[in-house]
Amino acid sequence: MHGAKDMRARAGASGWRGEWPLPAAGAILVAGWVLKPAFAGDGAGNFAVVAAFVAFFVGALLAALLATRHAEHLAERFGEPYGTLMLTLSAITLEIATVVTVMLHNADNPAFGRDTMFSVVMIVLNGIIGTALLVGALHHHEQTYNLRGAKAFLSLLIPLATLALIWPDFTVTSVAGTLSLVQKVFLLVMSLLMYAAFLLIQTRTHTSFFIAEGEAMVQVPPHPVSSRGWPLHAVLLAVYLVLVVLLAKLFALPLDTGVARLRLPPALAGFAVAVLVLAPEGIAAIRAARANQMQRAMNLGLGTALSTIALTVPAILLIDLFLGRQAVLGLSPANMVMLVLTFGVSILTLGSGRTNAMQGLVHLLLFLAYVVLIFSP
Repeated sequence: MHGAKDMRARAGASGWRGEWPLPAAGAILVAGWVLKPAFAGDGAGNFAVVAAFVAFFVGALLAALLATRHAEHLAERFGEPYGTLMLTLSAITLEIATVVTVMLHNADNPAFGRDTMFSVVMIVLNGIIGTALLVGALHHHEQTYNLRGAKAFLSLLIPLATLALIWPDFTVTSVAGTLSLVQKVFLLVMSLLMYAAFLLIQTRTHTSFFIAEGEAMVQVPPHPVSSRGWPLHAVLLAVYLVLVVLLAKLFALPLDTGVARLRLPPALAGFAVAVLVLAPEGIAAIRAARANQMQRAMNLGLGTALSTIALTVPAILLIDLFLGRQAVLGLSPANMVMLVLTFGVSILTLGSGRTNAMQGLVHLLLFLAYVVLIFSP
């Protein structure tokens, strides 16, 4: 009896040691608000700006990773379909809150939302999926996943991204690259309705599309089973989500100053925010592929891209409508080619249900080409 109590005590102590990012991120947040004049003022030195950028990025990343971990514990606790929905909504909250927070600060950059959405698509479809395919192939040669699920993700991601990032370049009611009031309302409503319909399909009517054969019988948990009750995980999830949003607010200050002062490409700001919001799901997807769970990797990667596009578009359009802004959504011709090429290659890659190393290398090539375009458009 005493042995069981000792084991529970040791497990509890070990669990709390795993929460070290909480005081670390909290300390970074407090220090950031106290030292705000040192890196946010016009007289701030370059070293202070860079140090603040790195500190806030690391703090927000740690909080995001821990938030995802607690969301996974809750997902396991409540099972399907509520577990998937809870994990998805937690990830969406992190991503949208971060993007909107930084976007509100970057009022002088009307293309920030577009750059972030384009970065999300490029990072997920080429960077994360490409790395997952390559890592999985190096360890397991060929891997399989449910082809119907991959097609379901792409069938919604492609039209939504096309309407948001290419359509505005060809409309004539408003300035090139922008949308008229009617077009904004239409795209806003359709994005929300289509994503709601997809969630219903994923969690209710067609859950078999997103489960690989035999996966329901052989489930490998992504982390050790928690000995804590679900209310504690829910509270810690909320705390980490708040930390991410507050750190993102601080992160926007040195990001904006650094890009302007160092004369870096404006698109780099969107890329940095996309890396921050995608890191937890990206790391989890690559780890899943290495563990021969390609279905989980596909669900995480493609699901994150779809949820970010489907809900970032309404967020941008709502800010436009209520604050009287005019966001630039249309891509440049070179980036438009990259988007169309990425969708075409993704259709070919995800059209067989089996993966290999060459597919991963091709996607990573496209990702590197996208990075080159940021610095040399």
